[in-house]
Amino acid sequence: MTYNHPLIAKEGWPFLIGTGLVVLLVTYFAGMVYAWPFWIIFLFVLQFFRDPPRLLPIAENAVLAPADGRVIIVEKTEDPYAQRPALKISIFMNVFNVHSNRIAVNGRISKIEYFPGKFLNADFDKASLENERNAIVINTARHTITLVQVAGLIARRILCYARVGDVVKKGERYGFIRFGSRVDVYLPLDAEPLVAVGDKVSATSSLLAIIPNLD
Repeated sequence: MTYNHPLIAKEGWPFLIGTGLVVLLVTYFAGMVYAWPFWIIFLFVLQFFRDPPRLLPIAENAVLAPADGRVIIVEKTEDPYAQRPALKISIFMNVFNVHSNRIAVNGRISKIEYFPGKFLNADFDKASLENERNAIVINTARHTITLVQVAGLIARRILCYARVGDVVKKGERYGFIRFGSRVDVYLPLDAEPLVAVGDKVSATSSLLAIIPNLD
């Protein structure tokens, strides 16, 4: 099953149109000798806002990656949003990763909390609790899963389209973070992680963990 949507994220169109107009004007009036730096900027914006379709894996009791990037944390800790012990898996997104965020499990959103904060490097451990962030708590029939969008050093805009009460499905697009960031995932302690620190994952396509009786 494929999760279909436009190849370019809707959040990117204002940036693409703006940079595209500048590129065309500079190219027309000044030529490529002066326009090539603007073409590089345009191509960077284009790759940043790409949003390719993803294959939804058929895997029972699986938690899917909510973001593209590199796993930087796999540890047992406290989930400060659902007030419970949890297994935490964090994914760091650099400026070259796809930045659309997707739902990791089927369930219902019971809580959404936004916190203004700092813009530390998202690779730092303390960024989880000190940076600007937005948390959504998803309840399944038996479990609670928390997804936290965390702003980074360059990221200055967290977008979340989910609402409390929404019934969500794996692979659905629920948000976007501009220009580098991370997503923290808090799982029940009986979750079995399928990734390790340093692994690269792709949103929806990669499995993060298995939770007994999740589906």
